[in-house]
Amino acid sequence: MAVHAHPDDESSKGAATLARYADEGHEVMVVSCTGGERGDVLNPRLQGDPEIQRDLPEVRRREMAAAQAILGVQHSWLGFVDSGLPEGDPLPPLPDGCFALEPIEVTAEALVRVIREFRPHVITTYDENGGYPHPDHIMCHVVSVAAFRAAGDESAYPHAGRAWQPLKLYYDRGFSRAKLTAFHNAMTEAGMESPYKEWLEGWGDRPEGRITTRVPCADYFGKREQALLAHATQVDPDGNFFRITKEMQAKVWPTEDFDLTLSYIPLSEGGEDDLFAGLGSADDADAQATSGDLTLVVDDIRERETV
Repeated sequence: MAVHAHPDDESSKGAATLARYADEGHEVMVVSCTGGERGDVLNPRLQGDPEIQRDLPEVRRREMAAAQAILGVQHSWLGFVDSGLPEGDPLPPLPDGCFALEPIEVTAEALVRVIREFRPHVITTYDENGGYPHPDHIMCHVVSVAAFRAAGDESAYPHAGRAWQPLKLYYDRGFSRAKLTAFHNAMTEAGMESPYKEWLEGWGDRPEGRITTRVPCADYFGKREQALLAHATQVDPDGNFFRITKEMQAKVWPTEDFDLTLSYIPLSEGGEDDLFAGLGSADDADAQATSGDLTLVVDDIRERETV
């Protein structure tokens, strides 16, 4: 289960991994916490389109359905309202009723319900900074951690279904300084103009996120690109994301990367190349998920666990 803040996030973060596991026969679920109602139209070709202006939320639902079909995954809307990205100095307050202002008891119960229905062994989400500091991304982190901890507790949210404990929680590490540097160098050496120079210069003192798990998925970079393009309002097809070809990406960085942050399964020595590493058979994992007698062996939650 991949928990994301908005529709389109699933296609820019970990999409090739999702497509690979779905293609291999695993059940894969994307959860969108919000409908992306307050998103801007970022594709200059579609700005001013009357249908989009009339009903952007419906357009984004159709885009999500198209991306879902390309990736071959299941999908669930958690049902909360996009908070928007506050801009200005000073920053304006968040709008009433938005996802980032909902009580954690409400948002966590909603995700617990989906977890208990779908019964995933593995969950992916964002780190405590949200990947980038959008209030919905930060809240997505908070909700994912809270729901992971509560889903297996029979006394927590007893009306949200039968207890089920996911066994591993990962943070998505879609972009790192090392990855951007590798892309920049490859494009420069090939005589191509690199869009990553300014990004790297702006990295500053931001720490590099830990990577414990590198999933080989280069064969699915094409599907990842198609799924992202399906979110036509949210991406510029001539933008920086598509400046480096999928073939060059496959040669330079053929994995998608994750950080195992909460786990009832020990981290494999030397790192992992599979989100299901250490789980054994599906029957064994199911038995652990319902045992009610588990001990966290990886617990690396940092600040921003509560809001």
